[in-house]
Amino acid sequence: MDTVTEFFDSFDGTRLAIHRMGKGRPLVLLHGLFSSAQMNWIKFGHAETIAARGYEVIMLDFRVHGDSEAPEDPAKYPLNVLVRDVAALVDHLGFEDYDLGGFSLGARTSLHAVAHGVVHPSRLIVGGMGTAGLGEWAKRAAYFKRVIDEFDAIPRGDPAYFSMQFLKSQGVNRVAARLLLDTMPDLELGLLADITIPTLVVCGDEDRDNGSAEALAKCIPGADFAEVPGTHMGSVTKPDLGQAMADWLGDAQ
Repeated sequence: MDTVTEFFDSFDGTRLAIHRMGKGRPLVLLHGLFSSAQMNWIKFGHAETIAARGYEVIMLDFRVHGDSEAPEDPAKYPLNVLVRDVAALVDHLGFEDYDLGGFSLGARTSLHAVAHGVVHPSRLIVGGMGTAGLGEWAKRAAYFKRVIDEFDAIPRGDPAYFSMQFLKSQGVNRVAARLLLDTMPDLELGLLADITIPTLVVCGDEDRDNGSAEALAKCIPGADFAEVPGTHMGSVTKPDLGQAMADWLGDAQ
């Protein structure tokens, strides 16, 4: 199935990439930290699996990621900038009835946007995220700042070595990435009770990177919980993730 890539200017003029696949009901998908739409949704077939059920899958590359711009001006990194980018995307596309999903950072961003009433999707998918990933961001950000600051000096065997290699493979602009890490505030878990739309929390059965996904599901009224095989990085490489999302969404009407 073909993917069409286009660009739009976000709220501050930063040029962001959108990748679109399929036709039908709109589903906006957001990728993980230092990844991309290509890596999380396209490469391993998840977007195609979902599109085959009658959806147009719209995949944003966050700023500093994928084919989007990575400005090095600190003024381009206000608090919750990624949430503002998602709101700008929805406004740009003129969507009113659509679904929203994300993995890891994309899930975190989706939860912020929905809990604060910035966007209003009809359904929500939260992948690879637990309660710790929402409430302990400073610890996670400090880890990645170390990866950026010590980059080529990180030795093999260091837990941060794999993260460094991943950033290198994705061609991440480290100046822009460091600025982005300071834009993400914690989300008060109590706000999750305000999310009343149908929600799926899906996570790898070996994924503990962001704490308990099952506990997160219990914080969202009526949320469904599903496990798929894999670790945090591994679950996105297996077809089960896309299949679980497609099965939960069902055939588009």
